[in-house]
Amino acid sequence: MTSEEELRQRYALLLPHLNERNRRLLLGADAVEEGRGGITKVARAAGVSRETVYAGIADLHDGACMGDGRIRQPGGGRKRLEETQPGILAALDTIVDPVTRGDPESSVLWTSKSCVKLMHELQAHGFTISDETVRRMLHELDYSLQAPVKVLEGTDHPDRDAQFAHIHATVQAVQEAGEPVISVDAKKKELIGDFKNGGREWRAGTIPVEVNAKDFADLAEGIAVPYGVYDRTFNEGWVSVGIDHDTAEFAVEAIRRWWEEMGHDRYPEAAHLLICADGGGSNSSRGHLWKWELQTLADELDVAVSVCHYPPGASKWNKIEHQMFSFISINWRGKPLTSYACMIHLLEHTTTATGLRIRAELDTGSYPTGINISEEEMAHLRLLCDTFHGEWNYTILPRTRGSMKPLSEL
Repeated sequence: MTSEEELRQRYALLLPHLNERNRRLLLGADAVEEGRGGITKVARAAGVSRETVYAGIADLHDGACMGDGRIRQPGGGRKRLEETQPGILAALDTIVDPVTRGDPESSVLWTSKSCVKLMHELQAHGFTISDETVRRMLHELDYSLQAPVKVLEGTDHPDRDAQFAHIHATVQAVQEAGEPVISVDAKKKELIGDFKNGGREWRAGTIPVEVNAKDFADLAEGIAVPYGVYDRTFNEGWVSVGIDHDTAEFAVEAIRRWWEEMGHDRYPEAAHLLICADGGGSNSSRGHLWKWELQTLADELDVAVSVCHYPPGASKWNKIEHQMFSFISINWRGKPLTSYACMIHLLEHTTTATGLRIRAELDTGSYPTGINISEEEMAHLRLLCDTFHGEWNYTILPRTRGSMKPLSEL
């Protein structure tokens, strides 16, 4: 006699490797060998019904080997749901179709309804079905579970490539002249506190860091507004971490702090500063306040400030995105930004094999929104627009100097 536990261990090893018919034969043979009570013991140890064991015994008595290699007798096994409930597949397709999205010519479709919702709708139509069966049937209807992919950049501007070429040529000329070139942008705002930060990191033990279940702003110590300045020549960066609004005044203040802490030492004789920026946000090409603040900066630094904006829908080509921000995100992945000090620490400890170095500082200043600069005030700016797309390419001359050599002549 074999104990039930011994049988259970034996079946755990053997049954996964046998087909259905061979499993029945094994269970039937063991039940016969066990004698009285064997059917119940074997069924319990194998986790099957007594009927399955009875079927195995019957196979043994009938000379179980089928000449045609079948596992079941012809017609044996559970019927497909489409056979027992005619019309269920067509009903599912009808339910899904009104909310189907995508290219109608594509062979792959997707739906916005979950399997559970579809299951309930089919049940309301009188069908008996589980959500797993709905999933199988959706695959049979050529549906698949998908998520949107960020690839569309909007309509290309006809001069998009020409602007890229213009930026490249301008950057090259300014760098060859030994003048500073920076890329600027605002990084995504972050909640400060015990909040989940995307990604994973190696940690001792198996217990993860516990954070808030919900990302509610009222649970945060505050909101961090990182604005970055990347020196494209020396592979160095500056990040001002604001606590107020992402405005043009805040953006230019970040550039000012970069100059005071890093830029001036690198370019003590600078006469021009070239800024590469996106066309929207706090450094918008259409923003009056952005140009007004740049005029103030040009006057303070006594340098000509030139700006080249990336064309619409092309912000991901901004060098700061993949030369600095991407490495910051990698460095703090999986780490909750529990305080402003923690965020500053992680920013300043972001490095790369190519020598990227970042300095960061908390900016506690107030930057109110809604400040408007009139056309009359704009007329007092020393603004020179380039002959090629002057709305994207322009220079603001310091009012502290007389005539200066234009950027195009560097």
